[in-house]
Parts: sequence; structure tokens; C-alpha cells
Amino acid sequence: MPEALHLIKLSVGTEGVEDLAAWQASARAKGPDGLPRHVTRMWPKREAEILDGGSIYWVIKGVLMCRQRILRLDEVTGSDGIRRCAIVLDPELIRTTQALKRPFQGWRYLTAKDAPADLPKGRADEQALPSELSAALADLGVL
Repeated sequence: MPEALHLIKLSVGTEGVEDLAAWQASARAKGPDGLPRHVTRMWPKREAEILDGGSIYWVIKGVLMCRQRILRLDEVTGSDGIRRCAIVLDPELIRTTQALKRPFQGWRYLTAKDAPADLPKGRADEQALPSELSAALADLGVL
């Protein structure tokens, strides 16, 4: 059985997982069904693999920190008439082990073997380290 394929994306303008959660709870980030979504210009060519259990992994301030399950991909048309892809997400943010990631534009594919592990349930509610400290520890290979 093939492994799920994931996406990785920068969460621009957020300071931490809590900021991402707050943004996604806002009306602007939700679709008509009330689920959070991220609208992007490019439609994933490997849609079937992503929809077979894939997640979007969020990079916040240079550190991969969490993921969300991708529920579906919806076609949306902007006010400019351009067709876009709305990545519809499970509202639950799942914290992962942290990893440093260099800046990039758009989203990228992330294979299951390269995806960081979820934090154990007992650690998922721990207070996040400051982003600068997280980045330094991840750079050292400690996180």
C-alpha cells in the first residue's frame, strides 16, 4: 500500500502554533462549511496521493512545528476570475517534532518518510519554546 503524500507550507505572519490556530478560527480562514482552508494558486498534480491520508505540515518562523490532515481540495474562483485550489483542513492542529526549514515559496510535497513524527499525546499540550530557541535547538539536532 502506498504511503500518504503530504504538503509542507510556510505559515507567514504567525508567531507560533497558537497564532495559526487563532487565524484558522477566524471567519476569513473558513470556507462555507466552517472548516479552515488554505487557498493557493497551484492545484497539486498528485491529488489522489494527498487525499489518501495526507497532511499539510506548517513551518512557523523557520521551524516545522505542526500538521493538519487534508480533508479535500475544493476549486474556488477569486474575485479576479482565476481558478484556485482551497486545501480544506481538519481543524485539529497536531504538534510534531520540530525541524528547521529554509524559506521557500508556495507549498512543496513532503514524503511520509521525510515527515516529522507527531509528538506523543502527553507532550502535545506543552507550552511551545520561543521560536528563536526552537530554531537553535533544531539546528543542533536536539529537537
